[in-house]
Amino acid sequence: MKFTPSSHANPVAAAAGCDRPRSGRRPGARDLSAAPRAQVLRLLRSRSQPAAAATGKLFSLSKLGVALGFALVWSNPTLAAITESKNFGLEVKITGQSEDDRDLGTLGGGDVNGVGLDLRPWVYGESGNWSAYAMGQAVTSTDIIETDTLQQSDGASTESSNNSDRKSKKNYLAMREFWIGYSGLTPYPGEQLKFGRQRLRNDDGQWRDTNIEALNWTFDTTLLRANVGIAERFSEYRTDLKELAPEDKDRLHVYGDVAYQWTPGHWAGVRAHHSHDDGKLDYPVPGEATDSLDKRQNGDLTWLGLEANSDAYNWRNTNTVNYWASITGMSGDRDKVNALNPDGTRPAQAKSGESLDGWATDLGVRLRLDPKWQVGAAYARASGDYEQNGLESNRSNYTGTRSRVHRFGEAFRGEMNNMQTATLFGSWMLADEYDASLIYHKFWRVDGNKPVGSNGINAVENNYDDATGALLSSSSLPLRDGEKDLGQEVDLVVTKYFKQGLLPAALSQSIDEPSALVRFRGGVFKPGDAYGKNVDSYMHRAFVDVIWRF
Repeated sequence: MKFTPSSHANPVAAAAGCDRPRSGRRPGARDLSAAPRAQVLRLLRSRSQPAAAATGKLFSLSKLGVALGFALVWSNPTLAAITESKNFGLEVKITGQSEDDRDLGTLGGGDVNGVGLDLRPWVYGESGNWSAYAMGQAVTSTDIIETDTLQQSDGASTESSNNSDRKSKKNYLAMREFWIGYSGLTPYPGEQLKFGRQRLRNDDGQWRDTNIEALNWTFDTTLLRANVGIAERFSEYRTDLKELAPEDKDRLHVYGDVAYQWTPGHWAGVRAHHSHDDGKLDYPVPGEATDSLDKRQNGDLTWLGLEANSDAYNWRNTNTVNYWASITGMSGDRDKVNALNPDGTRPAQAKSGESLDGWATDLGVRLRLDPKWQVGAAYARASGDYEQNGLESNRSNYTGTRSRVHRFGEAFRGEMNNMQTATLFGSWMLADEYDASLIYHKFWRVDGNKPVGSNGINAVENNYDDATGALLSSSSLPLRDGEKDLGQEVDLVVTKYFKQGLLPAALSQSIDEPSALVRFRGGVFKPGDAYGKNVDSYMHRAFVDVIWRF
């Protein structure tokens, strides 16, 4: 299909201009018969919460997807020629990373110090109600640098797999997004159906914030917001990550949410998510080494949650008091592969089943002291069996600035699983030029005899030969039974913004920052008693990002 720019496709500010405060919308009747006006409103739609995305034509082979995506980005003459409407561009990101003691001193080496260059060319076209978008990625670095906050490595990550098909490399090519959109199902400007690999994201980042193949319908009006979709990851579309993580293989996600603005600036809603995992399980074979990419569990899990907030994640709102509150229940069944017996023989039962039931809550309040300064507190708790759905990033604007911050620590990077967190923070914003957040977290286990979910710590327990002192094996360091104190952390995120820049409104979800910025984000974590006495006292993770969008 040949795409040409709509006559109404005037560019708007990508980050600041597109993040219009919802609390500023005034309810009233819409003149839906005015087609040209509706077209303009459709192009100017956007908000601090991006629309959920849809999934797309999926390629079973990562390299094929990368190749075809780059071909679309670079060789489509119709799209590439639309220079006046800013329908193609390049995002340049330089990231410096310093990380020490992710293993809490239990292994030699493993620190990260380096610089990465991340180039992201993108192209966008629109014709009538139809639109299409693609973004590629080329990364080169001096070390394994995290240039992408949506694809973080963590302590439980298979990026440290013994299988080379799942090892991050310093240099790689990727396709971040490629999708087709249609906005003509209803006359409302805030409605769109998308099909392809793209960004799915909700305000708090605790349900969805990832690039994934999905089919998603979004409805966003003054008083009502809704998302419905299905998603499944078929490939990472990266030249280095040739296989999916085991938990993503053959896992289908079905989700939906709806929120109503019951009074100006105050929203209440319900959200649901179901994951159906029927992937083939890999059973251990006596005498053969296990592969870290083997699939060892599957099942069905369902989440149902209630939420209310004062548009708190919209950094543009000027409320004196902002709040957010959510409670979620989870239930389902899971099958797990049983390990071999201690003598290396097969177990009597190849797998075992279990029923899971859990709940989680996240509460927060933020007080505006004056136009520049805000302070706040938050509390989150997840029961021992609760877990998140696997599409989350836990990054949001909860501190009241436009910089998105990890809800459970830039260093620790916890998740909602057998953990409770108390948080205090202060933030500062100077017009559209600067913002800063200073955050303190305290982490505990809810059940002192159960592990916690994925996080940014990768401490190990080593087994040495008594005679030679040689290292025989390493395994994840078990948390000490009965000890609930996981530790504490201090985070600092500071950003300097430059020009705003102009981009098409429809890209506000994929490109949600101003045109240029310099950002420092870092955290220092002090482990608690649950990690024992034989670990280092501190670990840190820090980044400096320089971003420029052409």
